[in-house]
Amino acid sequence: MNVHWSKVIIGAIFEVIWVMGLKHADNLFTWSGTVIAIILSFYLMIMAGKHLPVGTVYAVFVGLGTAGTVIAEIIFFHEPFKLSKFLLIALLLVGVIGLKIFSNETNHERGNS
Repeated sequence: MNVHWSKVIIGAIFEVIWVMGLKHADNLFTWSGTVIAIILSFYLMIMAGKHLPVGTVYAVFVGLGTAGTVIAEIIFFHEPFKLSKFLLIALLLVGVIGLKIFSNETNHERGNS
């Protein structure tokens, strides 16, 4: 995996943090962390989009962020686990992985990485 895809993954982690912060922040410290996470997540996504296909970057970013947020809510905030929710997240991740794989094949065909 190259550095640009690492930016997408790290940006998605910060997306999970800020999305949870929007729901759970209740003081200046937690709101500040939420704002910093927003800035970092979008900065990393924008930087990755300069070197990778923007549509694929956005789809992977949002897909990982969505899956990560649901999983984090279940683990840290005791949201109820539902099999249907888990299966839909798995389907989403299969699509995200497929986008990344086919995006890499397209870049290699063009001579890019």
